[in-house]
Amino acid sequence: MGILKKVNVFRRSLMRSVTKNIGKASLQSDIILADKAAIKRILICRPNGRLGNLLLITPLIQEVTDIFPNCKVDLFVKGTLAPIIFENYESIDKVIDLPKKPFKNLLKYLNVWVSIKRQNYDMAINVDQNSSSGRLAVQFSNAKYKFYGDSNEETLFIKKDYAHIAKYPVYNFRNYLTKLRFPKRNKIIPPLDLKLSSAEIAEGKKVLNDLIKDDKRTICIFTYATGEKCLSEEWWDNFYTELTKEYKNYNIIEILPVENVSQIGFKAPTFYSKDIREIGSVIANTDLFIGADSGIMHLSSAVQTPTIGLFSVSNLKKYEPYDNCSIGIDVNLYTSKDYLKTINSILNNGKLNIYSNAI
Repeated sequence: MGILKKVNVFRRSLMRSVTKNIGKASLQSDIILADKAAIKRILICRPNGRLGNLLLITPLIQEVTDIFPNCKVDLFVKGTLAPIIFENYESIDKVIDLPKKPFKNLLKYLNVWVSIKRQNYDMAINVDQNSSSGRLAVQFSNAKYKFYGDSNEETLFIKKDYAHIAKYPVYNFRNYLTKLRFPKRNKIIPPLDLKLSSAEIAEGKKVLNDLIKDDKRTICIFTYATGEKCLSEEWWDNFYTELTKEYKNYNIIEILPVENVSQIGFKAPTFYSKDIREIGSVIANTDLFIGADSGIMHLSSAVQTPTIGLFSVSNLKKYEPYDNCSIGIDVNLYTSKDYLKTINSILNNGKLNIYSNAI
């Protein structure tokens, strides 16, 4: 580990220890939200710039706007992806973005905090309780109602899917609202959603048709992932061989990462783009996505394409794709032939079979 990386790890650890108690016991028992129509502007804090992490807050945003349909939401994030991801979210008003390298953009960094302080918010929400910047932003805001993202032990034991990173912020927020005298909410957690327009989906279909030039159904693969999450070329070569043998009546295309690399040596027809919404629109027109844990895997979920996530080191229960016949599979426990059973079930029936549910 390099010196700068070690310093960054130490900085994060220090900040978490300093900020972990911010907001603890801040909710007084006599605070009641009598009229939800009074909540007109909300700050949601997720100061992270990664594609996957931003897509994973879309269920919470949908939850918030479902409860407070007349509110406007400002997002406190990092980097420049958020305006693209939330382009079609009518409730999103402003995106307040921290620079990726604050010490090189100190003036902008300070202006972000000043803008949060100046804006009058009715409610401020921190998505991840372990985010130091998120907790600080909620504390720094002028909001009357402040939720720091803290977990709820009761929900932890009751909800089997509580561990999922897109779901526990919703469960935690629901618990917070009960402290404000809101009734308990038992709706299904919303899916990830990029909110592609019909025009975008149509354009994605055109791009896909130009790529494959026939009427066969299409399986989409993504062979790349960062660090240890990236499965080896040997693994992908074996899997791709099995896939092409089993699904001769399907097109198999590969979505390429921004690095423009392929773990199967570009054997399949490939699609490359740096436009997240364009990539999503192409995936949305395929029948199945298969790929390792990555931002593109979450993008597939967010365009409602059945998704099989291949996990080797990541926490499957925390990051697996869900909804719309999607599933995460631990590649350390199963073989390519085992995966084919799950693929067959999704492609043939549009649902998972008993075998795949046991994976």
